[in-house]
Formats: sequence, structure tokens, C-alpha cells
Amino acid sequence: MIHDVVHHFYATAREDPVIGPVFRAHVPDAQWHHHLARIETFWCSTLLGTRTYDGRPMPKHLAIPELSDVHFRRWLALFRHTVEMLCPPKTAQLFVARSERIAEAFRINIAMHRKKDLVFHAPLTREPYP
Repeated sequence: MIHDVVHHFYATAREDPVIGPVFRAHVPDAQWHHHLARIETFWCSTLLGTRTYDGRPMPKHLAIPELSDVHFRRWLALFRHTVEMLCPPKTAQLFVARSERIAEAFRINIAMHRKKDLVFHAPLTREPYP
């Protein structure tokens, strides 16, 4: 199921007009297959506790200067739609809850890295599926 979610979601995300350009700019076509395998391992570790993922995704995301809340909202909307379409309800809820926590952690780390004031850093609002 994780394989199906990852491959379906990223195929959609790569073509999305908001987040697709970011993916295409930072993950070249030649590395796309490897990237999907790493993301699949990440989700297996995150959801199933396999401990097979040994990467550090934060530095790669910190290096994307154009990454903003617009991108996180769209990523979450597409991801939520994908898991609700492909997974049983309880599994989809787990995916969604985990993805939202990850997105918030990334946002906070990116904001700190960019030396933004976190006092007024409101949580992401949910964007409807386009």
C-alpha cells in the first residue's frame, strides 16, 4: 500500500502546477526512480517502524529557497486526496496525521533556518484538493 501511495502521489505531484516545478528543479529525471525508492523507505520507517530509512531530508528541504507554505499546503492537499483514495479510512487517517506533523516540523525548521520570527508562525491551514 505504501508503494502505491508513494508512486501515485509523486506522479501526480510532479505534474502539479504548484509543486511540480519544485520537484522537477530539485530532483532530476535521472534520479527520480531513486528518489521514489527513498521516499518509500521513509514512509515504511515512519508508519511501520522498519528503521530502514537512514536519510536526512531536512537539509535537502532547507536548500530549496522557493519552498513556502503555498507548497506545503498543496503537498498536503494532494497527499490527503491520494491516501483517502487508495487506503482504508484508518490507514488514510494515519498517513494524514503523520504527514501534517512532518509538514509542520519542516515549516518550523525552515523558518528558523531563514531566521523568521516564530512567535506569530500560525499553523498551516488545509487547502482543498484542486
